[in-house]
Parts: sequence; structure tokens; C-alpha cells
Amino acid sequence: MVAQRLIELAYARHNTLALLRRGAVETGRRHYVAFILLHGGWLLAMAIFIPPLAPVNWWLLGIFCLLQAARIWVVVSLGPYWTTRILTLPGAPLVRRGPYRFLRHPNYVVVAGEIAVLPLAFGAVAIAAIFTALNACLLLVRIRVENATLSARR
Repeated sequence: MVAQRLIELAYARHNTLALLRRGAVETGRRHYVAFILLHGGWLLAMAIFIPPLAPVNWWLLGIFCLLQAARIWVVVSLGPYWTTRILTLPGAPLVRRGPYRFLRHPNYVVVAGEIAVLPLAFGAVAIAAIFTALNACLLLVRIRVENATLSARR
């Protein structure tokens, strides 16, 4: 998970810089650090509190693997517009392919699932509950900011 997140951050940074060079505008910068801390804390909590030989619920691990496929679908669908920040490029059409045909924020659905399912796959109910609740609080802010930012382009 750590390697995957680091690769995603590098890809997101590449896309962010390219979008900013094209004139994109960032919003929601103040809450961005909270997401970095949340995701880092989630990974750290799992590393510290899940014993190396914890029993595995293979069904939940399978669901987690499906969530990874959905994550790839989201990233591929957004292509050069996929970032971890809220950026809008004036005049660019909204992406309406892939999972965006069905949901307005599929990436957030995937992340919420990951945060809950991976710790549960190893019996870490408290980690799943705490970080799911924290993520939900941050998403309430994030989705409101993102919807307001994108409303002019809908």
C-alpha cells in the first residue's frame, strides 16, 4: 500500500504541475494536508497495530482487490486530470467516461471502501471505524468544495 500510494502521489504531482502550467486553478488547499495526515496515519496505524501474523479474511481481501481495480479505472478514466488536489482547468470539459458515467465522485467511494475494508480484512475493527469516520468528515468538506469548484463547468 505504501508503494502504491507513493507512486500515485508522484503521478498526481506530475499531472498537477502539467495542469497548473495549462492554467488550472487550485481550490481547497487548506484541507489538503488533513488528507495526507489521514492517509499516512491510516497506513501507520495498520503497520503498528495489526500483528504480522494476523488472520486474514480472504473475502474482504478479495473485495479490497476489486477496489484496487476500481481505483485503476478511476485513474485511467481521468488520465491527465487525475490529481490528489482539487484543480479545475477553465474551459476543459468534465470527464464523463468510465465510472464518472455513473457517479460524480467514484474515487471517494473507492477510497472510503479501502479505508474500511483493508483493516477489517485483518480484524482491525477499531482502525477501520476510526479512519472511516475521520475520512467521512474530511469528505464532507472536500466534496462541498469540489462541487462548488466544478459547478461552473457543469
